[in-house]
Amino acid sequence: MSLEGNSAPDFTLPRDGGGHVTLSALRPSKVVLFFYPRDDTSGCTKEALGFTEAKADFEAAGAIVVGISKDTAAKHDKFIAKHGLDVILGSDADGNVCESYGTWVEKQMYGKSYMGIERATFLIDGDGTIVREWRKVKVPGHVDAVLAALKDL
Repeated sequence: MSLEGNSAPDFTLPRDGGGHVTLSALRPSKVVLFFYPRDDTSGCTKEALGFTEAKADFEAAGAIVVGISKDTAAKHDKFIAKHGLDVILGSDADGNVCESYGTWVEKQMYGKSYMGIERATFLIDGDGTIVREWRKVKVPGHVDAVLAALKDL
């Protein structure tokens, strides 16, 4: 299910540090919205660190980076503190935002099926349109690919 060319589903979620993050309130900035399975796992940590390390480059290109998982805002706070992260992390505890972006999917591990968050990233322009999406993301090189696509806008 590709969402490219569609309006990004709006949301308001609890976020790290207290308060909330609302997608539409971030306009006219571009938004890099990345979905990841769980705080403090190796791939998720590498991805969040990659976006943190490139934060100045994303900001220079006019974008705000927001990560979403089903972890609580309190767990996000611990994740940020432990790894020195500098991106917004939203808590989609009920999974509604994951559902609206099609990232709540059936996964397989060791021959067993289960539901989980597919690692995916969406590049949203200043009008709220999804201009690029990456599904089943592999972490190595991903942040650079997103930044290159952002600079091409």
